[in-house]
Order: sequence, then structure tokens, then C-alpha cells
Amino acid sequence: MNTFEIYFFIALVPSIVLHEVSHGYVAYLFGDTTARDAHRLSLNPLRHVDLFGTLLLPALLVLSGLPAFGYAKPVPVNVGRLRRPRQQALWVSLAGPATNVVLSAVGYGVCEFAMHVSGSYDLWLFGIAVGLSNLVLAVFNMIPIPPLDGSAIVERFLPVRTLPRYYYWRARLLPVLMILILLDYAVFHVGTTWLGDLENWWISLLR
Repeated sequence: MNTFEIYFFIALVPSIVLHEVSHGYVAYLFGDTTARDAHRLSLNPLRHVDLFGTLLLPALLVLSGLPAFGYAKPVPVNVGRLRRPRQQALWVSLAGPATNVVLSAVGYGVCEFAMHVSGSYDLWLFGIAVGLSNLVLAVFNMIPIPPLDGSAIVERFLPVRTLPRYYYWRARLLPVLMILILLDYAVFHVGTTWLGDLENWWISLLR
């Protein structure tokens, strides 16, 4: 694992945690105290880390040269406790990617500071890692495929009578999603090429 991969992994883990916490916090603002009652609004990563999904899986993917992917323990949200469930559930889902967009902008700011003020190569490299890891998390999670956050946009327009079945399958589709990611990397190269272009665009913004 080279220096950038180490920084990328270091940036990815807290970014995944903050992504999850933001879901619970926005749900709390809309009236659902489930995450707070479960002590999952904490920034203590130990409350959110999934040994496989947050640590082992991203590390194995980075070491293998595969696209980095990971997840934390999902923050519990009871949509039925939201004041306006159909409308506010969408904002709860979008809170995670929005947090990653903000963190990606923070990474950009770190890079600019490193280039124009401190002159630190390591700080610049860390800023790149923060920016790109969060860019990938934001865009990836907005794909409208369950259980990713972008599927909430589709969910918003589903008839109410279909929601129980939809929620049933959404909770079970993570293994299928992971297989699709690996297939794309090995065979189709659609997502990986697109993400690569997006990362190059982000880097091109640095001046």
C-alpha cells in the first residue's frame, strides 16, 4: 500500500461514518429519535464501524487495485416517526451524499492551502485523498439502485401499497450490488471509467 492509498483509506473510514451519522441527525431534526435513542448520533467511530464493511473490505479493495467501497453499520431510522414520512424520508437519504460533497470541498480547500500556503506535499496528498474519497462516496451513493441513497428518489414516487415489498428487497440487495460493482470493474468498465473521469475533473480544478 503506497502513501496515497494509506491516506485514502484513512480519509474513507471517517467519511463513511459521517455519512451515516448525517442520516440519523436529519431524521432527528424531522422528529425521529430512533438514532439518538440508540446512541448512534455520536461521532465516536466505534459506534458505527462494521469490521468487514468499514475496515476489511475497503482495505482489501485498495490493495487489490479495485475501486474502493465500504459501508458502516446503518444508522437506524424509523420513517414512520418522521413528521411527513414520504417527503422527509427523501431528505434523510440525501443527507449522506450531501455530507460527502461538503467533505470533498473541504479536501479541495486542504489542497489549496497545501499548494499556496504550507507547501506540504503530504498535506496536499491527504487533501486529494479526502476530496476524491468523498467525491466517490457521494456520486456512488446517488446511483438509484437499492440500498443506495439515490434509490430514495425512486422510492418517493412508488405507490404506497408497494412500499412494504420494496423495503423488504432493499434490505437484502447489498450482496447483489457488490457483485455488480465487481462485474463492472472486471468486464463492463462503465462505472469505473465514469468515476475515473470525474476524479480527473476534480483534480483539474486545483490551481
